[in-house]
Amino acid sequence: MKAFDRDYQLLSEMYRDEYYPDFLVDKVKAALQTVIDLLETGETDTEAIQARLDGVVCAINDLQEEFDENGSELETVARDCIGETVGYLLEWFGIPIDVEEAIRERDW
Repeated sequence: MKAFDRDYQLLSEMYRDEYYPDFLVDKVKAALQTVIDLLETGETDTEAIQARLDGVVCAINDLQEEFDENGSELETVARDCIGETVGYLLEWFGIPIDVEEAIRERDW
């Protein structure tokens, strides 16, 4: 089983940008951590991984109102940052899922 790259900082661009409240970025990070946790078990079944990704993306979708309430939104920078993070996870673990497919449930 492969451990995730501990030097990689999840969502670093969102954390650096004051537009995104850290406590909400923490929630996005926690959702993404569930994908990392699954992949660190050695899971390679793309259907199981995609199911987890779908759930994570839906959980992030559910945060949109909370971002709005805090003067922020999941816009271009956030979309790119989340997409790049998912892409890095898939590449690190050698999972053959296209990033666009991986985040197919997004509505941000």
